[in-house]
Amino acid sequence: MTDTIKDPPLSARLRHRAGVVIESLRRNPTMLFGLSVLLVMALLSFIAPWLGLPGPMEQSPRDRLQSPSGEAFFGTDMYGRDLFSRVLHGGQVSLVVGLSVATLATGFGLVIGLVSGFMRKVDAVLMRVMDALMSIPSILLAIALVALWGSSVPNVILALTIPEVPRVVRLVRSVVLMLRDQLYVQAAIAAGTSTPRILIRHILPNTIPPLIVQATYICAQAVIFEAYLSFVGAGTPPEVPSWGNIMAEGRMFFFQTPAIILYPGMFLAITVFAINTFGDGLRDSLDPRMQRSV
Repeated sequence: MTDTIKDPPLSARLRHRAGVVIESLRRNPTMLFGLSVLLVMALLSFIAPWLGLPGPMEQSPRDRLQSPSGEAFFGTDMYGRDLFSRVLHGGQVSLVVGLSVATLATGFGLVIGLVSGFMRKVDAVLMRVMDALMSIPSILLAIALVALWGSSVPNVILALTIPEVPRVVRLVRSVVLMLRDQLYVQAAIAAGTSTPRILIRHILPNTIPPLIVQATYICAQAVIFEAYLSFVGAGTPPEVPSWGNIMAEGRMFFFQTPAIILYPGMFLAITVFAINTFGDGLRDSLDPRMQRSV
């Protein structure tokens, strides 16, 4: 009687992947730098309500368009609102939108990509739908959806998620198509293993590394697109401070007080740069072809 060698459970494999990522942070200064900057930006944004700053919507017309000072680090806008407080609170919206879009698009795209790549009968139908969505520019589709549903943070998240799903689907599908003809998958099918079990145990773990990297790029793009939508008035409502709203409201006063555009633009650029830097380092760590040592 021979012993059968069983694959380690999914939880063990995911823990191994997490260990690889943690080890990569120590070895990859690019990824560590990007993650550190991103954590600092997130910390500043989410502790803003406890820093004793004026409320982001608190107006003081007497102090409008003030230059940066000890009382208002970034100055004030045309309504006398504290720019430092508004920029920090605006980071909450941008980061929540970016993380939510990345999570939702990755989740939906993973499920659809697994089904499409493994089940030939539904592949043609699903991929034609994905191709149709990809034929529309992402920002135009998002603007149309927000105009249809109304301006709110949940609607912006959903409108930015829909255009990103097809890209995740195509990525996952390409991995599944490569794996489904492998001998160990065919052996599992011949042994009568159910399709969900094959997808979860044998195929899903191999999609995680490229999926994580793709999620970071989706997050960065969602942060930029949220600013686009808010800048043109099709994003978050005016009463919700976001970097796009702040720049949109202050563009008429740029030559009087450049800080109205400068500081939210700097925070937006730094955040997107940090996410992309972290994503690049993560790709180098998770892709065996990019690793310098075995």
